[in-house]
Amino acid sequence: MTKSRVQSLKQPSQQRSRVTVQAILEAAIHIFDAFGYAGGTTSRIASRAGVSIGSLYQYFPNKDSILTALAEQHMAEGLALSVRLLETLRSTTHALEPVLHDIVGHMIALHEHNPGLHRLLYEEGLLPAQLRQTARQAEQFLIEEVARCLSVRADVVVVADRQMQAYFVVHAIEHFTHRLVIDQAPVEFQSRGKSELVGMLHKYLQA
Repeated sequence: MTKSRVQSLKQPSQQRSRVTVQAILEAAIHIFDAFGYAGGTTSRIASRAGVSIGSLYQYFPNKDSILTALAEQHMAEGLALSVRLLETLRSTTHALEPVLHDIVGHMIALHEHNPGLHRLLYEEGLLPAQLRQTARQAEQFLIEEVARCLSVRADVVVVADRQMQAYFVVHAIEHFTHRLVIDQAPVEFQSRGKSELVGMLHKYLQA
């Protein structure tokens, strides 16, 4: 049997594994949201995912490992989105305010995807210890990237301490987009909050 034939036989199994893992992770989000972390048992997660408890344990030894996987996935999605948005800020010739509006809007949408997960990780302090350092490193990376973007966009940003500016921009966006989503603010309030955040950042960077 040729090598290519062997690889083609492996792919469906790998694809099924990915589908199963994702089904378990999505089920866990719903179960943790409905029952809390204490009540979010692996049995409930497996039932929601439509898999046997034995199948779940093939991929995750316990619910702590499921939460860790969810946190890793969320952090990876957030970092990837941030990098794409910063590339837009760096390369566009558009005015600063609409670019900030787009960045804040995308970050709110990211948090809205799984508000229950955000509450678990950040409000209830369940972000796994081994990922806290990873989160701090990602945060520092974003601060450095934002500082570089602000330097490139000197045409629309007042010259100042780029590192300090970047620090406040990153933390302001992270904090307020989290709060608007986790607090489950009404749609009208959330829209106003988004505009207030964009206005605040715009004035800060052009002060």
